[in-house]
Amino acid sequence: MRKFAFLISASALLISSCMPPGAGQGEGGTTFSAVLPFILIFALFYFLIIRPQQRQSRERKRMLAEIKRGDSVITTGGICGRVISVEEDELTVEIAKGINIRMVRSGISEKTDSGTADGKSKGGN
Repeated sequence: MRKFAFLISASALLISSCMPPGAGQGEGGTTFSAVLPFILIFALFYFLIIRPQQRQSRERKRMLAEIKRGDSVITTGGICGRVISVEEDELTVEIAKGINIRMVRSGISEKTDSGTADGKSKGGN
């Protein structure tokens, strides 16, 4: 939260430094000085919100496309399992020994390290 407060105060300082002297005292400014704050705010939103969200969306699509047989996954409902078979848009996931569920690819939340989804840890405990 502190990061955003700093960025907002820094952008306000930048906007005020770009305005001509006396622009707030009733004198008419140029059109550019009136539009500049909106451009800076849009740039701030683009780099803080839009661009990271697009990157996250690309990474999720790549992860879903790369799911293959044997991968350990976690569903959006929080169920851990191992992928048994992969069809075009449908997966069969084993959630316990002998218990399989069919689900669509978009129902996968994340891929995990092999061995952690079926309750066994790599640490040897």
